[in-house]
Amino acid sequence: MVKTQIAKLNNLNITPRKVRLIANTLRGLSTQEAEAQLLLRVQRSSKPLLKLLRSAIANAKNQKLNHEKLFVSEIFVGPGPVLKRFLPRAMGRATPLLKRTSHVTIVLKESEKPSSLRFTIIPPAKKEKKEKTKKIKQKTAKETGQEMFKKQEKPGFLKRLFRRKSI
Repeated sequence: MVKTQIAKLNNLNITPRKVRLIANTLRGLSTQEAEAQLLLRVQRSSKPLLKLLRSAIANAKNQKLNHEKLFVSEIFVGPGPVLKRFLPRAMGRATPLLKRTSHVTIVLKESEKPSSLRFTIIPPAKKEKKEKTKKIKQKTAKETGQEMFKKQEKPGFLKRLFRRKSI
């Protein structure tokens, strides 16, 4: 019995044609390779697809599927609701604008053998809190107090020029 996991993304505010360009490259890839493909893409639809893929992987882990054996068996993009807007033109005319949305469905299947890990995806480092950076800046200011006063004594020619009062 082949185990599958399905995840859906409805009402994505990007046209289906643009989403299909990225979705077609993921079909048949292992989940790790598909995630790497989406991380390196610059298209706007890659971020929601990456979020959908990670959601499907997390759902599969909850269903006790082996995430190392998962691969993208199917991914299809269908049209969603279309928002109809109008753009005013010359001589009182109006042209219609169709703002298309899309529905994305991804199906992950578990293969018989695990795929070989070609690389590792390292999550970005978390940024430090502002309080820690303030303490570090204060320490450096105390250590180099004399250097900071020297910088304030000589503001430069342009600063002196624009500080003068006009007559």
